[in-house]
Amino acid sequence: MAGILFIISAPSGSGKSTLVSEVRKQLSGIEFSVSWTTRAPRGSEQDGREYHFTTREEFERMIAAGEFLEHAEVFGNYYGTARQSLDEARREGHDLVLDIDVQGAAQVRRTMPEAVSIFVLPPNPKVLRTRLRNRSRAEGVVNEAELYRRLSEASREIENYREYGYILVNDILDRAVAQLEAIVQAERFYRNDEPIAYRSRRVLEVAAACRQSNSLERLNPVLEAFGIIGSSGQQDLPFDEDPDDD
Repeated sequence: MAGILFIISAPSGSGKSTLVSEVRKQLSGIEFSVSWTTRAPRGSEQDGREYHFTTREEFERMIAAGEFLEHAEVFGNYYGTARQSLDEARREGHDLVLDIDVQGAAQVRRTMPEAVSIFVLPPNPKVLRTRLRNRSRAEGVVNEAELYRRLSEASREIENYREYGYILVNDILDRAVAQLEAIVQAERFYRNDEPIAYRSRRVLEVAAACRQSNSLERLNPVLEAFGIIGSSGQQDLPFDEDPDDD
């Protein structure tokens, strides 16, 4: 079986890591690439689990040596995916999931256009703000300025949704997990002729409904909420002026 490369992107706080973790519990043969970063660990994060933490000097050495499949600088820190992750997954015949931002995803698509790209969206700015604040509290630090910056960045990231083949709106976790699982199974069916043992037709229908071209009904309210589209045709303001106002 040839391994499939899945690219998953989403604004910070959209829940993509939880989705990937849940799907990996349900389906075998999926590897998750742990990214490298120069930022400091947060809260209970451990090296080699959430990220491989390294210095800026070492990261730049790895860039010069061509050791990254993709890399980008975000909020003043480097993030990157080592080529070794893809090489190891291919040797095992496993699929590989990359949890990367829109910059890194664009780099991977240029060199590997066969990759399956999935964009995960939060249902609206208020839900995203709550998730970000809860995560910050769990890490022991709530920085309102940083929180608001990430909310603003989310709108800019979401504008790139057209570059992705599949769209998931993570409003109900169980449904989003089922949709991501269906996408993985459908791609395995189409690319590797891998049978779908249970309710195959329904799995293919769920995956097809998540294709960008079939997602407009669920996608448009999200785009409106984030100010990317509006009934007036003008760019709407996606957030309240006061970031503390819930």
